[in-house]
Amino acid sequence: MRKTILTLSTICIMAVTYSQSNQTFRDPSLGFGFFLKDFVTPVNIHNNSLGHVLSKGDYGKISDMTLGIHVNYNQGITSHLDFRALLGGTFTKYGYSPKYLSTQEDFALDLKAHVNLKLLSDKALINPYLTAGLGLAEFKANYLFGSINYGSGFEVNIGNGSFIYIQAVYDNVLTHKNVDNLNYSIGYAAPLPKKVKPAKVIEPIQTPPTPPAPVVDKDTDGDGIPDSKDKCPSIAGIAKYNGCPIPDTDGDGINDEQDSCPKVPGLARYNGCPIPDTDGDGVNDEQDSCPNVAGLVRYHGCPVPDTDGDGINDDLDKCPTVKGTKENSGCPEMQKKMNELAKNVYFKSGASKISSKVYKTIDEVIVVMKANPTLKLSIEGHTDNTGTESVNKDLSQERADAIVSYLKKKGIDSKRLIAKGYGSEKPVADNKTEVGKAKNRRVELKATY
Repeated sequence: MRKTILTLSTICIMAVTYSQSNQTFRDPSLGFGFFLKDFVTPVNIHNNSLGHVLSKGDYGKISDMTLGIHVNYNQGITSHLDFRALLGGTFTKYGYSPKYLSTQEDFALDLKAHVNLKLLSDKALINPYLTAGLGLAEFKANYLFGSINYGSGFEVNIGNGSFIYIQAVYDNVLTHKNVDNLNYSIGYAAPLPKKVKPAKVIEPIQTPPTPPAPVVDKDTDGDGIPDSKDKCPSIAGIAKYNGCPIPDTDGDGINDEQDSCPKVPGLARYNGCPIPDTDGDGVNDEQDSCPNVAGLVRYHGCPVPDTDGDGINDDLDKCPTVKGTKENSGCPEMQKKMNELAKNVYFKSGASKISSKVYKTIDEVIVVMKANPTLKLSIEGHTDNTGTESVNKDLSQERADAIVSYLKKKGIDSKRLIAKGYGSEKPVADNKTEVGKAKNRRVELKATY
């Protein structure tokens, strides 16, 4: 990671330094724009292949992408090479692990440094280009990772050095804590104003001032110190402070000779010092309900509570009133229970109707869902390899939808349910035997919070 940051910084410095010695090319410009961050398409390519994604249309939809804004800086390097730096941010629902996607939005900050190879000159109305460079991103204010970026785009010249650009860039991440993503951007940039050297002003020749008339020494404020030696001639003071009153440096109404904290405003009952903060948590003792234990302002100076006593404080506990585990973000572990129940959810060959024997098992799922109102469920339908993959895909979706329909009918909110059919592509047993096929005609239940 340090090598990535060093390389990125070196490219930025070299590009700007080189461009400053080539002022015949594009002048420095600054602008802003918008981008869409797509995690779905790269994940689908990774899990399958580019050909599969293109042929099946299995790429990210706009509704799956997150919108962000960015500012850009552009500088010409040669007549066909430009340097571009982008700094953008977005709130994304996607997590940093390639295995799981989070439904909770978190802020991501992106910095990119690119070199654009323009195919035409800057005078062209439309100028296509190829782009490549490095990226550095911060996610959840905790995770820092780098990436190699490449893509293409085109610029539209709108006159006076201003232009609009549209580009698509693939971020190939260098760390295992994040997944590749696509960025679709549109932006605008305009030249920065050039510095104008101010005209040299010739000061006029001034005649020497007339010597002042002799001043008669007097004591205006009557403090016994003549005005010529009195730094506060209109306010009575003392000789110790050159004719000025005893100072109150911090302006708290307590003069410095009686103020134990002369440079910090305070109160008389604390000898001119501020109200103390014994535990150093930023909440003074008079407002701190836990003055000897560091806490937070929103809890009146007390630590974050742990309502359910599971060792995970309420700010980090997704189930603050129910005891859970640290690994499950403070919520109870439900996946083992769902795996056991799923073993009893099966279908006859070619059928998506729920058999009477299965309803008892689904009713147990309903009990668990109602007892855990923050629990969400992904119902994944599967088939054996009988028939075509297209038919199996539809059949597996129908099986998953049948379970969801029953759960909704029994009062489970549809927002807590997701149905997905996988056809025969994920067998758990050998499809060459009837026993294996029966095991593959199944529904899996995945619990999340």
